[in-house]
Amino acid sequence: MPAKLNGAEVKRDEYNIYPTCSLKNDIIFNGYDSLGQYIVGQKTVLIDGYEGVFWDRIQVELNKYFEIKGLTVNWIQTSAYLKPVNVIEAMVEPFLGAPDAVWGTKCTLSLHDFYEQDTLTTLRPSNNHDINVIIGIAAACSGWNVPLIYIDLPKNELQFRMRAGAVTNLGTNQVNEPFYMYKRFYFVDWVLLNTYKKQILDKIAVIADGQWPDDINWMHKADFIDGLDHISKSVIRVRPWFEPGAWGGHWIRENIKNLNKDVVNYAWSFELIVPENGLVFESSGYLLEVSFDFLMFHNRDGVLGAHAQTFGDEFPIRFDFLDTYDGGNLSIQCHPQLKYIQELFGETITQDETYYILDCKDDAQVYLGFQENIDHDEFKSVLENSRAQSKVIEITDYVQVHKAQKHDLFLIPNGTVHSAGANNLVLEISATPYIFTFKMYDWLRLDLDGNPRPINIDHAFHNLDFSRKGNRVQQELISKQTVIQQGQDWQIVHLPTHQEHFYDVHRLEFDRELTVNTDNHCHVMMLVEGSAVSIKTKDGSEHVFAYAETFVVPAAAESYILTNLGGSRAKVIKAFLK
Repeated sequence: MPAKLNGAEVKRDEYNIYPTCSLKNDIIFNGYDSLGQYIVGQKTVLIDGYEGVFWDRIQVELNKYFEIKGLTVNWIQTSAYLKPVNVIEAMVEPFLGAPDAVWGTKCTLSLHDFYEQDTLTTLRPSNNHDINVIIGIAAACSGWNVPLIYIDLPKNELQFRMRAGAVTNLGTNQVNEPFYMYKRFYFVDWVLLNTYKKQILDKIAVIADGQWPDDINWMHKADFIDGLDHISKSVIRVRPWFEPGAWGGHWIRENIKNLNKDVVNYAWSFELIVPENGLVFESSGYLLEVSFDFLMFHNRDGVLGAHAQTFGDEFPIRFDFLDTYDGGNLSIQCHPQLKYIQELFGETITQDETYYILDCKDDAQVYLGFQENIDHDEFKSVLENSRAQSKVIEITDYVQVHKAQKHDLFLIPNGTVHSAGANNLVLEISATPYIFTFKMYDWLRLDLDGNPRPINIDHAFHNLDFSRKGNRVQQELISKQTVIQQGQDWQIVHLPTHQEHFYDVHRLEFDRELTVNTDNHCHVMMLVEGSAVSIKTKDGSEHVFAYAETFVVPAAAESYILTNLGGSRAKVIKAFLK
């Protein structure tokens, strides 16, 4: 993402890869000189932030400004107060599973456990310097009652830096394989840092974006909170990002402008996977991205309304694309049952999914449910034999396959065997967990680095529901769509989900406009047919969204008017909590 918009206007019917929430002018500041000027006015500050920030580079850039001003600075780096690496590794080892395990379990430690807290809290500002700065993760643990600058970092940028070998995990001094580093991020580092972020939110004076190595954008806390307050009662669109994969296709690459075309494919679009997507604020063209959890920490009641007590700070619905257009089949897979994901991995909700077919070719299919004559032991033996001897399986001997058509909804409650076949663009409407996929058969293919992808037959067989077979699959796992409300030029279609899904789905179809009340529920939406729609919320805010763009209407918006900006009927998917 650029630090500043280039002035080129995105057409209203064009997917925008850099959606923003525009604030009043001149409240996002650019560059290290402006931040240095702020620090000079404070004399003593804390610079804290997220994992993956280039702390040394930030110190160097700020020092350039201070040297020009002839100021002396007492820099204190928090990394000097980390516990020894071997101590930290021993602390986190129980949360990482076996070295070759894909998953660990959510960490129960705190960030304070990683630092020599007794020493960190005894630090004092120097009277022999013009400026005092504690810089690095956990700076606020020093207890200094001075302005706190928090530097956030988007998760996709963190992962770019990880793959480039430019960052390490928290408390380590060497780069590991990306497989290990991501597992450590997810189950340990992010858990600690997100909890810490919530704890220090009220102390933050300045919020900054650290995703550009040689530049920085920042804003004052009061303006940041005003921005969060605004979007919590209007409309939210996170910044999407895109990843290639072993089975990836070409729909995203061919239909979404301004993406890098020099990639083998795009398999995923992270449309709304809030543990990893960010919110982008804009002021006078300058951009500043923060993690979605800031919004939940500040105003989860406004976002989730009636369900805030149930889900707390965890936004519970996920939207993402699976692109298999001219690509391959996903693996034959399932997701963990609720008790399993809670006890083994430390999650609170499980990965109940649906596949909404946004687009497809005539030969597109979805694998879902077992054949009537499925035999548990035989199926497991065949899978294990395939893994051991690289033998092809005639998978339809065991798993049903269904023709896919645009606007179909396939239901995938936990424990259901499934896969998206080639030549689909699937909108996954799911509960938020997104990494807990137990692959049983992956068509003997390799990943993009030429390595076998992990197969997890044992995990899968602890979770598979073998009663979802035969005619029951058609009856229970393919949504039977019905019109539940209609007018002269509009109708609302109900796409019922499974009883195990805690969310439901409607499709709003209209020629001109449609007024909708939130009823204190959060609505997650996407234009799935048509060129563009505008949405105007009760507070007077108005936004335009193009085909295939995901947007969220918080419960606190109360009501909104959808207006069709295209020449044919608009169709908008709405997912909401039951």
